[in-house]
Amino acid sequence: MGAVIFDLDGTLVQTERLKGLSYARAVAELRPEVPQADALAVFARVVGRAREEVARALVAELDLDAAARRGAPALGLRQPWQVVAALHARAYEAMLEDPGLVRRSVLAHNVALVEHARRAGFPLALGSMSCRAHVDRVLGLLGLDGVFGVIATRDDVVRGKPDPEIYLLLARELGRTPHECLAIEDSAAGVTAALTAGVACLAVPTSLTRPGLHAVARLDPRWLVEEPAAVAPAFDRLVATLSA
Repeated sequence: MGAVIFDLDGTLVQTERLKGLSYARAVAELRPEVPQADALAVFARVVGRAREEVARALVAELDLDAAARRGAPALGLRQPWQVVAALHARAYEAMLEDPGLVRRSVLAHNVALVEHARRAGFPLALGSMSCRAHVDRVLGLLGLDGVFGVIATRDDVVRGKPDPEIYLLLARELGRTPHECLAIEDSAAGVTAALTAGVACLAVPTSLTRPGLHAVARLDPRWLVEEPAAVAPAFDRLVATLSA
């Protein structure tokens, strides 16, 4: 064991929930008749993936193509998925302007694990499919700015999770092999990215990511932790297993 890599959205803070709501608001701007629950259901199936993939799924499954094309010129865009992504970004950025909203969404057990890992002497990194500006904003609101020695975001990779690119990049930046790293993730896309890269993974799902995470056959069930109080003990057991 050489380093610990944390995901951000859905792992340290429930921004996945906020993102789901912001995508639902984007859908409502284009087709107000679509129930919010339908938009959230589509988002739940692709949670943790890159923005383009999420937006394309919403366009395809909720019949947003025509409405998005009508709205594209006003936004200076051409592709329907770009319109959905832009409307989502506007709504999400408005949410991030409310510090209380972000702080109320913190996942305290995983934030505590950051300090637990740091006290154990592990170098820390963060890998997120959010843009760097959003990552910096959230880390600042959580009091975690400066904690992670290496940060990679969607701005740094061509292919988002579940592709392993971001984990391979982080391992290189940490000066470690992937097999010397341990990831803390919440979503099927994130866990798949880590395992494909050769990075061991401790999965801590939220209510949004739990169904998809249980479907990841490659994840050893010992390292899927449902209870907050069990996260740190499971981390210690996994570290001991990897170090044996």
